[in-house]
Amino acid sequence: MKRDLAVCCTLVLVLMLMASVLTRTGAAPAPTPARTHLGARGCLMGQFKSLSPQEMKAFKRVKDALEESLLLKNWSCSSRPLPRTRDLRQLQVWERPVALEAELALTLKVLGTLKNSTLGDILDQPLHTLHHIHSKLQACVPAQATAGPRLRGPLRQWLHRLREAGKKESQGCLEASVTLNLFRLLTRDLRCVAAGDLCA
Repeated sequence: MKRDLAVCCTLVLVLMLMASVLTRTGAAPAPTPARTHLGARGCLMGQFKSLSPQEMKAFKRVKDALEESLLLKNWSCSSRPLPRTRDLRQLQVWERPVALEAELALTLKVLGTLKNSTLGDILDQPLHTLHHIHSKLQACVPAQATAGPRLRGPLRQWLHRLREAGKKESQGCLEASVTLNLFRLLTRDLRCVAAGDLCA
């Protein structure tokens, strides 16, 4: 029995030594970004599972007006900033707010440039709503998620696509992309993030 006890103690010491070596050399698995659970303190997205009929009506007016204005413009895109094939359900739950925040930031940037145009009046309420959603969403984005080298897989590709589009695409292309994506953002992507683990 003493022999068995000695063997067990030796094994424990060996395992502790190996763990210490792996940690020092960096061979231990890298920690994943901290998950921010929906409903945790400061992250309150459940309220956006559905917008009010009045809010949706205001967004419909904006979308219709934007589509009319685009008919008068000569625009084209060299890429697809917001492709229809993307699906937030392909991402891990903690990654979804990160993707939606970037999507919403681009939308606000593009629509914000139109405030001084003839669309200014009908943009006021929708922009106010989007800014409110964006402010609540930022509390759900882990700080580590903004570090580029840490990102992997579809999320990294999506964020890169949005950044590049903001730099390279014309204003007309961005307006068209945001317009076509507006109701998808509100009725699909936002609802998915608001549903948390239930969005599958």
